Amino acid sequence: MAQLPGWAEEDHAAAFAALRQDCGLDRRPASEQLCAAARTAGPLKEAAARAFLERRLRAEPIAGDGVLTAYFAPDYEARRQAEGAFTAPVRPPPSRPAEALASRADIEARPAPDALAWMRPEDLFFLQIEGGGLLRLPDGQRLRASFAGANGRPFVAIAGPMTARGLLPPRGASADAIHDWLADHRGPEAASLMQLDPRYVFFRLAPDEGGEPKGAAGAPLTPGRSLAVDRRFHPWGELLWIEAQAPALAGAPPSYRRLGVALDTGSAIQGEVRADLYLGRGRAAGAAAGRVRHRLRMWRLSPVEGR
Repeated sequence: MAQLPGWAEEDHAAAFAALRQDCGLDRRPASEQLCAAARTAGPLKEAAARAFLERRLRAEPIAGDGVLTAYFAPDYEARRQAEGAFTAPVRPPPSRPAEALASRADIEARPAPDALAWMRPEDLFFLQIEGGGLLRLPDGQRLRASFAGANGRPFVAIAGPMTARGLLPPRGASADAIHDWLADHRGPEAASLMQLDPRYVFFRLAPDEGGEPKGAAGAPLTPGRSLAVDRRFHPWGELLWIEAQAPALAGAPPSYRRLGVALDTGSAIQGEVRADLYLGRGRAAGAAAGRVRHRLRMWRLSPVEGR
């Protein structure tokens, strides 16, 4: 473990806490033994946590370089009825499955008598990218929008086309910059760009009870520790070390080096060395997440049996 880049600077107590909280998701025998030992040990301070991790885990590099991005739980205004700029319906899955397979443009052209809420178009677009978030109504009610299905089309990022067309500077295609441009050009111009991404997400709404949202593994996400990964390569609860450098976007932190836990997935997360780091709820988390696009290396942190 000591050879991992950034290991000495890690917050080992926080890393151990993340392991202890989510280790029950990994059902492999060695992982279950590790989990039992972690829960028996109880909360540990820095030195004891580091000793536990170094004694009970071994780092196995995963070949190749990939990409680290980040995501968050967005918090947007919404309305019960269409009004003013709130013209984009939050749709539930269609009652007829065949209707769910159309493109974004075709779905958006349909009436929405069953709309769950109404949002600004650019806000709904980003809610769909993130796969869920929070909606704030004028009466103060807060609703959690959760992923309820998609149309089966691949996600296509619009940052590249916007940069190629000169709408954004080469290293300035952050999520905030894209959102602001779409808001400033709301209407047919913004709609035509958003329709370059054919993927469309449907939602369900429920009262927000506070706390962090759950990932696809069914466990609450931990800001700065939970990772969305490609399920073809990583089981739920797997411990991973990420080292991400060489940011592609201006204003980004130079690196991310830490232990993370595989708790989520997403259609854009493809490949063994590919991860999406959850950074929390709200606008500040969104601004930070929108600047993350770093070259990534990863290690599996596997239990050392018999210790």
